[in-house]
Amino acid sequence: RYVKGFCKVPDSEDVNKDDITFSDALDIYLKLKGNDKPVTFKSSAERASRYLIEVSGNKSLTSYKRGDATSLRDNLFERGLAGSSVVRIFNTVKAIFNFTCIEMGIETPNPFIGLYMDRGRGVTVRKPIPIANIRLIQSECKKVNDDLRMIVALVNDTGMRLSEAVGLAIDDLRIKNEEIPYIIVQNHPWRRLKTKGSERRIPLVGASLWASQSLQNSDSSFAFPRYVKNGNCYTNSASAALNKWLRPRVPMNCSMHRFRHSMRDRLRSVECQSEVIDQIGGWSSISVGQKYGEGHSLLNLRNWLKKCV
Repeated sequence: RYVKGFCKVPDSEDVNKDDITFSDALDIYLKLKGNDKPVTFKSSAERASRYLIEVSGNKSLTSYKRGDATSLRDNLFERGLAGSSVVRIFNTVKAIFNFTCIEMGIETPNPFIGLYMDRGRGVTVRKPIPIANIRLIQSECKKVNDDLRMIVALVNDTGMRLSEAVGLAIDDLRIKNEEIPYIIVQNHPWRRLKTKGSERRIPLVGASLWASQSLQNSDSSFAFPRYVKNGNCYTNSASAALNKWLRPRVPMNCSMHRFRHSMRDRLRSVECQSEVIDQIGGWSSISVGQKYGEGHSLLNLRNWLKKCV
């Protein structure tokens, strides 16, 4: 039978549907969908659930009404969250609600669907880091020549996400005996990728090639061992240290993540095809046709990257 507060998923026929609260729904959702997902999957689900429960209480799913949805939306905006963040939280709440109702055979409308959201509210335009700043930063990275600066160099000439770079294994750096040196971006037990499309190979050029060659002498199996401990990748710690160093060297409100925006603009500036840009950065492809075939070769990707470094 179903016991509240435990993650064991019950047989829907043995459950009183009115007993399943939102926290129970969260348990079911994570139990069935959380396997092999990144840590952020669990944390975002728990965060969204916490927001709802703080506003409306931990009620049975059949007890939530439209007023609970509008109260949650208004509360999130009052907290100062941007419209895009509020939309993400609602998408998670809707997913937990829908999944559990379908799984447990609960027939009740989802009150969190179809609510108006001002997606642009509080959203700031994320400007890329100018190329002149990037050149100076790359020069400083080579002068300092330590692991933090190597992370910066890797990110700014590959367009990788910071977590992807920090969680690299040494074996992901394919340099020796390779005609075209490259990085493999793949899942690891200590660092999962954001999406399936994030798995990719990125040719190494410019500052990223320098950093990768420097890392080859590491005695660790991790590229950045100070941020991979006890089976976890501590990207937030790296982000705090790097953004502090970066702050006086870039325009206001720019962070490590802006290198990723800049790479997209740098590739656009040399008239690179959007399909190639998506493959380099691990961005989701828009067109169905882009999902067919093996993608662009390392040689083709390197040629485009060399044009913008």
